[in-house]
Amino acid sequence: MIYLLADLFEPYLRALNVLQYLTVRAGGAMLTAFLLWLLVGPWFIATMRAWQKGGETVKAILPHQGKAGTPGMGGVLVVGALVLATLLWANLLNGYVWLLLFLVLGFFAIGLADDYLNLTRRWKRGLPGKLRLLLGGLIAGAFVLGFVHVNGTAVATEIYFPFLKWLVVGLGVAGFVLFGVFVIVGTANAVNLTDGLDGLVSIPTVIVAITLAILAYIMGRVDFTGYLHLPYIPGAGEIAVMAAALAGAMLGFLWYNAPPARIFLGDTGSLPVGAMLGGIAVLTKQEFALLIIGGLFVLETVSVMLQVASFKLTGKRIFKMAPLHHHFEQHGWPESTIVVRFWIISLVLALIGLATLKLR
Repeated sequence: MIYLLADLFEPYLRALNVLQYLTVRAGGAMLTAFLLWLLVGPWFIATMRAWQKGGETVKAILPHQGKAGTPGMGGVLVVGALVLATLLWANLLNGYVWLLLFLVLGFFAIGLADDYLNLTRRWKRGLPGKLRLLLGGLIAGAFVLGFVHVNGTAVATEIYFPFLKWLVVGLGVAGFVLFGVFVIVGTANAVNLTDGLDGLVSIPTVIVAITLAILAYIMGRVDFTGYLHLPYIPGAGEIAVMAAALAGAMLGFLWYNAPPARIFLGDTGSLPVGAMLGGIAVLTKQEFALLIIGGLFVLETVSVMLQVASFKLTGKRIFKMAPLHHHFEQHGWPESTIVVRFWIISLVLALIGLATLKLR
């Protein structure tokens, strides 16, 4: 909205030209989403606490039962801040912006239904896992098809690999849709699994979002992509504004989720946040780079997969408890130690992911 207004009135007030720069609008979106949390957060938390009184936000099997009673569904304000900041600062004529909004709101609806049914105990354990996957797959599939249509070039259905500038694989529309659905649904569930300790998922999400914002900016610049041997995606730079808005929303959430947490993210937040990260990777052709940049989420997911496979095949568990952060918790590590060390791992992996741009 601000971009369109600045474009309309710029001939009469030249100073408004600065609002057309991606970097300025990305900064504005990030600050807007963060400030919304600071302004609305206390009222929102009090409202959620009053409404969810008696609801279950901490699973009985988890080791930190002292957190029982902390309200969940913080994702409502995360997504609200993200959407509002996007509508204010992004170029609303850009098709990628609307595709990402569709993806975020679709997975938000799944998470909201899951949390609501769980909290109100109308459906034990929320939505069944298979139904969640089916709904997520349908939404992600529509998103990927939309991307192929908006992009309109052969690049849309091609995949690229870190370190290997000469290797490009075309999957065709059907193949790429299946691949994109796997990336988006997988990332959504990976972030969901990581969200298990106060503050744990916030900073890794901020780091990954900012890294993807940088990549989106690069992919939308023909000069940068030419120099780095990357595919040029016209309009991809606008994705940086949304990624920055996500980073701001998660920083605002962390303000109240830092130990001891006053509110939890819930599936209402973790599913759309993860889906958006996966969606940005698909739009910017960084699906495999996301494995490195978001490596912390991958580690958490793999730990669950290994735990389940080991128990089914041998009857023994590899970890004391999965996902991985609970394993260290069972080993006696303080929660704050686990969180900060996982933050450090996430930062290092993001830096390695950025390094792949040049090491091609």
